[in-house]
Amino acid sequence: MHAQGDDGLSETERTFLFLVGSTRAEGNTETLARRAAEQLPPGVDRRWVHLRDLPLPLFEDHRHDGDGVAPAPTGHAATLLDATLRATDLVIVSPLHWYTVSTSTKLYLDHWSDWMRVPGLDFLERMRGKTLWSVTVHGGQDPATAAPLVGTLRHTAAYAGMRWGGALLGHGKRPGDVLRDTAALGRAKAFFA
Repeated sequence: MHAQGDDGLSETERTFLFLVGSTRAEGNTETLARRAAEQLPPGVDRRWVHLRDLPLPLFEDHRHDGDGVAPAPTGHAATLLDATLRATDLVIVSPLHWYTVSTSTKLYLDHWSDWMRVPGLDFLERMRGKTLWSVTVHGGQDPATAAPLVGTLRHTAAYAGMRWGGALLGHGKRPGDVLRDTAALGRAKAFFA
């Protein structure tokens, strides 16, 4: 017998997609996200995607081009779209950059606007009911500086009809600093519960 979550899915039916938007390999934010992911039950599928390894083209707004239809994505955009649609849970793993998500994370989210306009894709319908989570590490003293990042992702979840799973915040400036943030490491243990 498998435990079921609030979404009615058993643990073995859940797929967590961790979208890492850091420019640094194994940075503080990814370290904190991996600590949280360690607590997921063994049957839960986990996929880690580093956005820096799948660079996206600059976003072009097609809303007002003729009929407003966007072309089907190709290359890395198609890879990310497929991973996004296969996941039940999307975890945005982005360090705090100028009070919001990193450039690669923002570009990934911008491409959602095109994916909503691809004929027959039904992107928003297929996103409905998934859960969006956030993990971020900030270097400042005031965790409130992460409020714009959290707000961006909460509004994104609401717009797409997704559940908001919550935000896990940590503190760290230099590589490895988050491992000294015992409060964040403690929150990570129960974050996905």
